[in-house]
This record gives sequence, structure tokens and C-alpha cells, in this order.
Amino acid sequence: MKKKKNKNVEKNALANQVFEIFVQNKDRKLNYRQVASLMQISSKDEKEAVRSAIELLCRQNSLVEGSRGKYYINPKLLAAIDKANSVVGEVEMKSSGKAYIINTGLDEDVYIAPNNTNKALDGDKVRVELFPRRKGKKTEGVIVEVLQRAKKQFVGIIRISKHFAFLVADNITVKRDIFIPKTSLMGAKNGQKVVVEITDWQPEANNPEGKVVSVLGNPGDNKVEMQAILADADFPLCFSDEAEKQAESFKLDIKTELVKRKDFRDVWTCTIDPETAKDFDDALSIKAIDNDTFEIGIHIADVSFFVKPGTPIDNEAYERATSVYMVDRTIPMLPEALSNNMCSLVPNEDRLCFSAVFNITKDGKIKKHWLGETVIRSNVRYNYEQVQNIIEGADSEFKDQILQLFKISEILRADRFKKGAINFNTQEVEFVLDENAKPIEIKIKEQKESNWLIEEFMLLANKTVASLIGEKRSNNQNPKTFVYRVHDEPNVEKLSNFTEFLKKLGYSFQTKSKSNITKSFNSLFTEIAGKGEERMIEKIALRTMSRAEYSTSNIGHYGLGFKYYTHFTSPIRRYPDLMVHRLIKSYLKGKKSVDQEEYEQYCVHCSKMENRAQNAERNSVKYKQVEYMLDKKGQVFEGAISGVSKWGIFVEIKGNKCEGLVSMRLLDDDYYFLDEDNYQIIGQRNGKTYRLGDDITIKVINVDLQRRYLDFDIVDDK
Repeated sequence: MKKKKNKNVEKNALANQVFEIFVQNKDRKLNYRQVASLMQISSKDEKEAVRSAIELLCRQNSLVEGSRGKYYINPKLLAAIDKANSVVGEVEMKSSGKAYIINTGLDEDVYIAPNNTNKALDGDKVRVELFPRRKGKKTEGVIVEVLQRAKKQFVGIIRISKHFAFLVADNITVKRDIFIPKTSLMGAKNGQKVVVEITDWQPEANNPEGKVVSVLGNPGDNKVEMQAILADADFPLCFSDEAEKQAESFKLDIKTELVKRKDFRDVWTCTIDPETAKDFDDALSIKAIDNDTFEIGIHIADVSFFVKPGTPIDNEAYERATSVYMVDRTIPMLPEALSNNMCSLVPNEDRLCFSAVFNITKDGKIKKHWLGETVIRSNVRYNYEQVQNIIEGADSEFKDQILQLFKISEILRADRFKKGAINFNTQEVEFVLDENAKPIEIKIKEQKESNWLIEEFMLLANKTVASLIGEKRSNNQNPKTFVYRVHDEPNVEKLSNFTEFLKKLGYSFQTKSKSNITKSFNSLFTEIAGKGEERMIEKIALRTMSRAEYSTSNIGHYGLGFKYYTHFTSPIRRYPDLMVHRLIKSYLKGKKSVDQEEYEQYCVHCSKMENRAQNAERNSVKYKQVEYMLDKKGQVFEGAISGVSKWGIFVEIKGNKCEGLVSMRLLDDDYYFLDEDNYQIIGQRNGKTYRLGDDITIKVINVDLQRRYLDFDIVDDK
């Protein structure tokens, strides 16, 4: 009896394996010999067992017999299988042609090989059929349907031949040229940079068809290139006349508003911003209450007073969702009549604010706080350098106020890291441009105490505003919809790989609990400071992190270590902050909750536009870096390996962070293979390694401004 049971188990196991072959080849009709071949079965007895398994599957109605002894999956069952084995998500296309499908609801992104992308483009919403999961391998699939195109417009160079034209897209993830009928050129000339809209893409056609909608001009012109970057990210290049006229029509009656608001005009107040800033959307005030306690106000421009839902300005601000900070210009979310004038907290002018005001002791203890509408008058406009000089000992008329703010910010900062914030050290570059916007120098931005001073008070305001709603929601007291800034915990698999990699380098990393992880990150960053592997480890650590986004579902902010967090402090340049101001004002007046589903869609849109803005900003930086290197072909620089791939090694030049590729074909002393798990390439014969973070000396051998690409060769490696 036991033997018979075991035989049945074996038959069912084989039947399951056979059925899996049909699932993998669902578009084919197969006979038992073909199935056996796909299972790499060759013996006569095993082939007979496969035939018996197929007959069993037919009796179970899992398979249907067609003509000439060929079988296929029961169509009724196939529909259910397709549904169960498919997900919907967004395409994140890579320059190599491969893609990842994100926002699928799965624990990890889905890998799509280059030959399985099926006409999908970056950002498209698609349906993906998942392949059976192989042990130790990433989740993989094939795109079977494009549900929604992320964009219709593309930027690139127009190429015109005798009978037709086509667009070669600037974006290297777009692997297909767009066919342009000569009747749809809109006056574009061969070699010009244009914006093209896709009008049709027939199922049988390899390339889409489009029309020119805007001629930007000649490649290499700074204005043309910056507009191209913005257009490629789908950001409008100007405001409508209607929105501009509305912005210029606003008047401010301070006397009327003073009746409704707290008056802070007699309290010492300042703004602290970058030297080049034109819109000042936050200010700090401070006054002593007694010998131990200070009243500190965090005053935010009251944009919601001017920008009402459904108005022309609001509609355009929502579509943009954020200001975009290019190297040589800012593309504001609001017309300048508002962002640089009526809403900007300029010195010696009465301005409307929405404020978070705290009574804080000298040792950083918060006694109480208040949130509401105010009128302020800033006494002085500082830049970061001026405040830093005061912190470092320079004299100033308002030195005492700045130093007191700084001392309290230091305490808040130390307490934040003690409670679980992660202290990532990231570097950014800034450019010195000439009168023609050509880069003549690249500097590394240095974050100092003056930056941290502002950061801590903005974090305090954001956290407090979010807690006001979040704590009520978690206690089931008047749960109301809100816009949170959330940051999920690190991906478990990425964190596990990171931990294993650190062990090989001699570093320990605890992952038993959230507090263990954050402490381990901060201890690690302290331990590696100044060491050769510092850059490498910091880069890999950042890759383990999730991406912060906006959501009505609060999961906390992992990186900051906050249970509740939002964006409240920059409504001039971020639409989510404007939404938060409106919601808080409404809820403080006791009004009912807004619809969560509606606001979740707003959050998704704002997160998407934030990512597009960041990409545009990065592309403008990359363009200016390559432009800076135009006259440096043949020169030698010290660098560090910033990435490894099957194409070669990426090297970042020290001092200016310009990144280029050393092609694998130039490493001709050996055959090198990619060791992806250990972030290195290894010579097959000599065992020589090039690893992420290694110092290396390179020569610039090619500078391609249109592709924003630098090619390097190795001069010496250490």
C-alpha cells in the first residue's frame, strides 16, 4: 500500500513538471517527444513516463489534445494562469536595453531581458508575465502588453534623408528611432534638436511614427540643451498667459489679515538660503522667554493664501509638482510674480506665513508648540557662508541670535542620530559659469553647520506637523487623510548581500532589528571614514536604501528615524507642501477628512514628477561636466572606480566628480569577467582585480557632448 502511494506521488510530481513545460511554452502545441526534449529526457522509459503524465493531465482537463498527437493548455485554465502569473508595473529602462518593472506590489523589482521588452519605453505602465522563479535568481519576466504610455514627446536630433526623416533620441534608453514623414517636419533642418510626438505605432512596425512639435535649435547651444533636458522630462518651458496674469493680479491687504493672524513682525527673524536663491520660502525667529527657554518660530510662506484649488496657477503648479533646479537656471513651480515676490520672505516686508512655533529650552527640550497663520517681517537675509562665518567666530549685529539657534540645532541633531537617523554623507557639485553659461570650474559642495542649522529646524517642523495628524490616526481619534513623506526599510535581499560583502572586508553589520541596522550604518560610516574603501561602501550602502516618496499611507521615514514625517516647509517649490498647508488649515478648523483615494493619486503624481525633476537636474549636471571636459582630451587625472559592468569600469575624477567609462576592450592584458556580487572585474589568467572604490589614474580619450559621455583609458592603477 505504501509503495503504491509513493508511485502516485512520483507520477504527480512528474505531471507537475510536464505541466510547467507547457506553461513556459503556452503558445505552442507539443507532442510528448518535444516535451521530453525540453526536459532533457532521452531514455525510452522516461519518455513513456512523460507520455503517461500528459495523458493524466488530459484526464484532469489541464491539457487538451489537438491534431497529430500534439497537446496544449486548456484555454479556460490558461486565462487563470496568465492572470496569476502576471503583474502590472512601470518600466525602468536601462541604457543597456534591459529593464526593471517597479511598483508591482511584489517584494522586488522584475527583471526584463533586452529581448523581452516588446516595444515598451521608460516609464510605461505595462503588464508582465512572470517566468517560473529559479532558485537563487532574480524574478524575471516578459512584457506582454503596454497599458499606458508614460510620454508621447521625445527630444533628439532630426536626421533627414531623400524620402523620409527620423529622430535619434537624446535619451539613450530609447533604442528605437522615430520615423518622421517629411510632411511632418515643421520646418526642422537636418541635424537640429527637436521635440517629436509619437502619433502611431502599428503592432507589426519595429519603429513608431511621429511628428515634430517644436524646433529647439542647434545642438551645443546652452539654451537649446537645457530646454531639451526639460522637454525630455515633460516639464513645460513656460507658464500660460492666464497663469501669469493671475500671479501679477494678486494684492495683499495686511490690515485685514492681521485680524486673523498672529503678529510676529516685532520678533527678530531671518532667512538663510544659498547665495544665488531668489525665492525665500522659510524663515526663523527667536526670542528669549526666560533665562532657560526660547520661543523659536519656523515660518513658511503661506502660498495657499494665494493659490486656490482649481485656479490656472494651481492647475499648472500641480502638473509640474516641483521646481526644477538646473545648473544655470531654475524652472519654478509658480510664476515668478509669486515665487520671487508676493510669497518670498524678503527682508523688511510684511509677509503672510503658516508657522510652527516652539518653546524650547537651552538643552533642546520642547515644552510646547503652536501651529497657525502669521504675519512676519524678516530683519535680515543671510546666505549660508555668512552664517557659517558667524558660527566660526565672525562678528555680526545679530551674532547672539544666530549662535543660540545654532546651539539648539546641534542638540536636536545629536538627539536625532541617537534615536535612529542614518548619517549618510553624500557629495554634490556646483559650477562656476562664465557669462555664456560655460563651466570654468567645478567645486564640491560642502555641507557645514549653517546648512545643518536650517535642516534641523525644518525637520522639526515637518515631523511635528505630520505627528499632529498621524498620532490621532493611529489612536483611531478622528482619522483623517494626510500627505506623508515616507521612506521604507531597506530591501531585505539587498541588505543581506551588503552584509555578506562587508564580512569579506572585515566589517560586522547587525540586522536583527531596525535599531541594530541604523546603529550599524552609523558605526560603519565612522569606522570607514578616511579609508580607501570609504567611497565604495557608502555607494553600496545607498543602493540598499528604498526611495522616499509621498503617500497617504504612513509607514514612517526610515532614514530619518521618524514615525511621522511630511513636507511642510517649501510650498513655493513643492506641491505636496502646498497640499499639506491646505489640509492642516482645514483640519484645524474642524472640517471633515478629504478622500484618501483621490489624494493618493495626487501623491503618486507628485512622486513621479519629483523623480523626473531629479533626472533633469542630474542630466544638466552631467551635460555641464562633459562640457567642462571638452578641452581636456589627452589630459591625465586621478580618479576612483565608481561602477563596474560587463561593458567596463566607470571612473569618477577626484575633485570634480566627472564620470567616464574605461571600455572593457581597452583592458587588453587579460580576459576580464564581471564579479557582480563583489563589485569588481577579475582577470581570468592573472587574477588582477578592478573593484568599486579603487584609486586609479586615467587619461581622457574622448569627449562626446551630445551623448554626455566621457571615454577614459587607464594610465596607471594603484
